[in-house]
Amino acid sequence: MGEPPRLWQITLPRDRAIIYFVTLCAVDRQKVLANQKVFAAVRMVMPELQKWRVMAVVVMPDHMHCIISPGEDRSLSVGDFASGFKRLLKQALGKQEWEWQRGCFDRLLRSDENLHHKWTYVWQNPVRAGLVKNAEDWPFFIDLIDKEGSYQLPLQEKSDGKLPASPTEAEARGKLAASPREERD
Repeated sequence: MGEPPRLWQITLPRDRAIIYFVTLCAVDRQKVLANQKVFAAVRMVMPELQKWRVMAVVVMPDHMHCIISPGEDRSLSVGDFASGFKRLLKQALGKQEWEWQRGCFDRLLRSDENLHHKWTYVWQNPVRAGLVKNAEDWPFFIDLIDKEGSYQLPLQEKSDGKLPASPTEAEARGKLAASPREERD
């Protein structure tokens, strides 16, 4: 049986980037994710997801929030991202005593304003959970969204009506390899 069409296939114009807010959870919400070993594996795996652009990630103790966009292929499903990421992370970690919950939660973002709102939500999640007093103190995040809360993607028009060039894979890999604190300074 085929899957029903995704929302973007129905309503999102071709000149707008597809951006998803995705949440992945550990089975039984086990607190196994927010540690150096898992976070190092997340940082290593993200550049390997060559069909996806990872804009932001916050790893919480029992779940992880990601803001992502498909690269060139607008027909990719979020399920492709979730299953690929989980498989690669499992390989990077080797033997582990926990599993991922099946599937994921995803939401299509339709504007830069919505992106800014979701990034603020994701970034402040450790504060709301009482894990830190300031979001900047949480060590388990990757932030490729600029200080204005925007991320210029291919297919988003600039003010002159032209489409910007997409960041190169090397640029994206370089940002993922850098320390998150260095990115903010």
